[in-house]
Amino acid sequence: MPVQRCKQSHCLVRNGGMQKVLGRFTPYFYAALRIAAGLAFAQHGAQKLFGLLGGQAVALTSQRGLAGIIEFVGGIMISIGLFTSPVAFLASGEMAYAYFTAHAPRGLFPIQNGGELAVLYCFIFLYIAAVGSGKLSLDSIRK
Repeated sequence: MPVQRCKQSHCLVRNGGMQKVLGRFTPYFYAALRIAAGLAFAQHGAQKLFGLLGGQAVALTSQRGLAGIIEFVGGIMISIGLFTSPVAFLASGEMAYAYFTAHAPRGLFPIQNGGELAVLYCFIFLYIAAVGSGKLSLDSIRK
């Protein structure tokens, strides 16, 4: 007797239906990830550069000031999709550097050393650098 395929909505995951249902929206989910990550990253820069959102402004010529410039300007550029790959690669590198210099010395695991956000940003931006700007971006208009 052949195995019958489940046609109920609760069987979507078992039959690969989630990818069938959501797969057509992949470019838009990716754009949402790029925009949300870029805007969240820019907020960290705004804290460092302008003292906004509960932050404290730092000198632009300091290491944290440079980080603030990369985060604020880079985050906006990533969110609007302008020169996305190189900017995301730079942001990924900044987060890797931040993790290994500021967090890793405090403990082995990111959850112990407070570095989980740096790790997430690092790999999200590395993924964005590899994939590019995608839909809903200025890069797609420039090409």
